[in-house]
Amino acid sequence: MATANGESGSHPTLIGSVQRALRLLEAVGAHEDGAPAKQLARETGLPLPTTYHLLRTLTHEGYLRRENGVFVFGEAAEAIGRAGARRRQRAQISEALALAGRELGAAVYFAVYREGEVEVVAVTDDPERPPVEEWVDFRSTAHAHAIGQCLLAQLDDATRKEHLARYPVQSITPFSLDTEDDLLRRLDTVRRGQAAYERHEYALGTVCAAIPIQVGAAAAALAVSLPAEELHRLRSVTDRLRKMAEATLTTLAFSISI
Repeated sequence: MATANGESGSHPTLIGSVQRALRLLEAVGAHEDGAPAKQLARETGLPLPTTYHLLRTLTHEGYLRRENGVFVFGEAAEAIGRAGARRRQRAQISEALALAGRELGAAVYFAVYREGEVEVVAVTDDPERPPVEEWVDFRSTAHAHAIGQCLLAQLDDATRKEHLARYPVQSITPFSLDTEDDLLRRLDTVRRGQAAYERHEYALGTVCAAIPIQVGAAAAALAVSLPAEELHRLRSVTDRLRKMAEATLTTLAFSISI
């Protein structure tokens, strides 16, 4: 009897046509410049008519394309590859941030401004140095946290104005900036000092700092947060983070932001 998972007893139900299509994709992937149908049939052990049928289907669905008589990966297959590569790259920067966090004794963040939104790409997950809890959406409160202030300071005037039209400045703690003029003055300070510092503005009991990093044309930032009682460490930790960014973190950040 088949189970709810599509299994019969202890043996899973396998779809032969899907298996054959996957073997073809693997065979195509083994050839950097592609391969013709007859060669793919030989390598997979599939009958030539079956091979042609599957190749037509995979081409129609965008997983393959035919160029000069050979089959190569299409956009759909390349998108899967890019997604896998991005996951690996995110894992790499998460590992790098974890190492930095342990050395700094702080929670560490990497964020970018992409398609009109603040995106926290990676953050350390150390129970001894937990990151700030996102109790109000980071995207709508860029004015209230060091990450957002650092990113906003890097935008051109038109882009920043458009962002603030969608997400107006408003206090979320008693320490938050509460007018756009106050924010613009703060952003001038951030640009001059190449660092954003905030105390209790997003989360009570927490102090944060963020530094801009170069990742092509994108606005990006590395940031740290500490308990408020460790405010005396914030500037020295930020300076050490900047040195780490210059050494290794910027390269990793660039690889997943493009």
